[in-house]
Amino acid sequence: MQKLPDALDNVLINTSDPDAVFSALLPVLCEVLQCDRCFLYLRNPNTNVGHTPYCWRRNPAVPDVTSKELKIEPESLSEEDPLFAAALDAKPSVYVEDVETADSTVVNLEFEQKSFGHRALVHAHLRQDGVTWGILQPCVFGQPRVWTEFDRDVMTQIEQKITPISVAYVKEKIPE
Repeated sequence: MQKLPDALDNVLINTSDPDAVFSALLPVLCEVLQCDRCFLYLRNPNTNVGHTPYCWRRNPAVPDVTSKELKIEPESLSEEDPLFAAALDAKPSVYVEDVETADSTVVNLEFEQKSFGHRALVHAHLRQDGVTWGILQPCVFGQPRVWTEFDRDVMTQIEQKITPISVAYVKEKIPE
């Protein structure tokens, strides 16, 4: 595994407050991966309540999916969204090169287009103690994207480093 790029490492080394980490991390991650948007969905796995408090967009034409309001996840969500089901089922993070051609067992094209609008994405599962606490999602609009070994290496390290911070955020901000 390669060392994280300095820009990402600096965010994680110099910041411990979850709000400061996530606010600083998303734009830097988008620059490193050359993505159009990155958002972070955080959830309490005991109550299935969550929200998307952080979203960074390269330009205002890209939809903002920020939601400060806590919401109960619909019971049908894991049936409607195979990516969410994969996160809950402890599957590895999913790298989708093209939502338009991905297998329907991996991506629900209609759901992705209606809910998010992206063309390629990483559905990074933030898991601790066998449960999913969040999903980090860098994505690209308008064209497919091949996720390189570099991209995968960066995302694996970021998942490992921000999962404990995500858990701390959830325990403080999304009580049971």
